[in-house]
Amino acid sequence: MKGLDFSLSAEQRELTEAAAAFARQELNQDLVKREDAGEFPREAWRKCAKFGVHGLPVPAELGGAGADVLTTALVMEALGYGCQDNGLLFSVNAQMWSVQLPLVAFGTPAQQRAYLPGMVSGELIGAHAMTEPESGSDALHMRTRAERRGDHYVLKGVKQYITNAPVADVLLVYASVPGRAGLAGLSAFLVDAGTPGLVVSSSFEKMGLRTSPMGEVTLQDCLVPAESRLGPEGAGMMIFTSSMEWERSCLFASVVGAMRRQLEVCVEYARSREQFGQPIGKFQGVSAKLADMYVRLEAARGLIYRVAWLKQQGRSAPAEAAAAKLFTSEAWVRSSQDAIQVHGAYGYMKEAGIERDLRDAVAGTIYSGTSEIQRVVLARMLGL
Repeated sequence: MKGLDFSLSAEQRELTEAAAAFARQELNQDLVKREDAGEFPREAWRKCAKFGVHGLPVPAELGGAGADVLTTALVMEALGYGCQDNGLLFSVNAQMWSVQLPLVAFGTPAQQRAYLPGMVSGELIGAHAMTEPESGSDALHMRTRAERRGDHYVLKGVKQYITNAPVADVLLVYASVPGRAGLAGLSAFLVDAGTPGLVVSSSFEKMGLRTSPMGEVTLQDCLVPAESRLGPEGAGMMIFTSSMEWERSCLFASVVGAMRRQLEVCVEYARSREQFGQPIGKFQGVSAKLADMYVRLEAARGLIYRVAWLKQQGRSAPAEAAAAKLFTSEAWVRSSQDAIQVHGAYGYMKEAGIERDLRDAVAGTIYSGTSEIQRVVLARMLGL
């Protein structure tokens, strides 16, 4: 893709078709049962890794596929289209953008060797631990501390609502180093599961994304070697900001795929379901909803592709990433509501599988920075 040429290369088309087919065939088994139980699909996680999903954005020299950003986004969109398990894809995205890429960008060769091959192969699971009970988007008032003691740091604090934490083999933990004012003290640490003083809760019961495990992380005088610090002291905010820009840029490519699947299901239903002697799609109230769903899908896709293109050019895109995240997350909620309305009472029934997207979509307006935070970011970019 160059300039305004939105056509896919033959290789991209082949890869995305293969990804969608793989997702349909391998990632939807027993979804209702797994979602009811809030069960993390570890076997599906490994299948994704074997297909090459986890390694897409990781350079070939570090064991990944070395795919460019746009191709990676296209594949994630195809997975979202074929896979109805939004929770699984959310967990995959959380590791890729918030743990793997920070390791690629800021990790030492030893850190990269220790973690990236296992994450790419699906044998290791990573979690990104930033949010705290009293400081979600407010990193300035984070309470977790990292005190240097010789060749170790002692970490103390609590992290909450951490995706993948209950099943993680390694956590990227953010903490403030005393003696450094404000965000200048924020630093990042790689903490292995089983480290003394690290306590992880069982998975929380959630409204949606139920197959994606989420838990609380407590650090009780957790002793971490200095060589486990990611980047220099005080680099935490830079690492976090970089990972969030990547996440906001690419995580929602999967959502675009889900919105495409959702629209196709609704169109098919509107063609086949009859009321008053004709398909319900002939009624303006229904057709208008489908038209709105199409516009949201295409607008979201355009925003995501643009950010991916900018990142591929090596350019920073904080405003574009915030706009893509804000619009796509809210568009998915609105389209999910429309999907239920198009299906009527049947859409409200669990057996239809239509309501699952709405429950999953709501979280998108909260994670990776709430809609309110994205609007603050954009207002600041506008000089307000």
